[in-house]
Amino acid sequence: MVMTFLARFRLATFVLALLAIAAAAPVFAQKVNPDGAPNPTASVTSQRELLQQVPRITGRIDIPDTKASVLIQPAGRTWDYFHQVLLRRGGAIVILGTVLLLAIGYLILGRLRISAGRSGQKVVRFKAFERFAHWLTAASFIILGLTGLNITFGKAALLPIVGPDTFAAISQVAKYVHNFTSFAFVAGLVLITVIFFKDNLLEKVDIDWLKQGGGFIKNRHAPAGRFNFGEKIVFWLSISAGIAVSASGFLLLFPFYGTDILGMQLAQMVHAVVAILFVALILAHIYIGTVGMEGAFEAMGTGEVDLNWAKEHHDQWIAKKLAGENGRGEPTATPAE
Repeated sequence: MVMTFLARFRLATFVLALLAIAAAAPVFAQKVNPDGAPNPTASVTSQRELLQQVPRITGRIDIPDTKASVLIQPAGRTWDYFHQVLLRRGGAIVILGTVLLLAIGYLILGRLRISAGRSGQKVVRFKAFERFAHWLTAASFIILGLTGLNITFGKAALLPIVGPDTFAAISQVAKYVHNFTSFAFVAGLVLITVIFFKDNLLEKVDIDWLKQGGGFIKNRHAPAGRFNFGEKIVFWLSISAGIAVSASGFLLLFPFYGTDILGMQLAQMVHAVVAILFVALILAHIYIGTVGMEGAFEAMGTGEVDLNWAKEHHDQWIAKKLAGENGRGEPTATPAE
């Protein structure tokens, strides 16, 4: 009896084992690749399934910094696509488009000459400290622009030319230069805001300047004070953009002080977009102040401008200036050397 029971038990066990193997065969087949190799991810929950359950995927850590526990964040993918694709393409369109428009404008209009020619007399337009504030801001902006553009376009434009080792060294130096130069830019921004704030307030003459085509229509004189309406627009846009890039830049310079990962991503987006638009604006400003208009660069170069240039572009300003100097018994203008 005992032997018969054991034989039947073994037979039943064998049959159950066969049934279990048969039932597991389809599951096992799903875990094997077509070439016969096991599929290690067949029984793993997919990333999409995890992200459908929670907005981010976190793990367990033993350190106080809870940000380190974030493994996957959907917003991070969005930020990466923005930085690697959208910003690079959009930035190239904006900057190259600005350069193209300025080139077309130069070909059509040429350089705006002084209609009456040079008078040979000079008048002071900007004092030494005013020019210092301008050049401090301008020089630091150029450095920030070049080092910042390396972050956006360096991998695509510079890396293939210089190679990975040289590019890594350049980018490391550029990062530190960018960070420390930002303090000089903020100082310059504060100075030009304080110095030129009053002269850039809107006046009635600005409407007349617009009606006369801003000086770009021949045979029409556009009246203006110390700064015309176009210069005032550039001033206020520059101040606004400067505040935006400075605020967002300091959030990036001192990460996670008062903000989280999402806040850092938003700060980087604001910083990058405003900086690209800022570069385009300053390219137009540089064009007008150099090759676009005769005599304009001298204002910030030496601080003096030709008397006829002042009468043509800033007639109300020069009239008040000469009237004030005559009232004090001072010379109205100095001969050009």
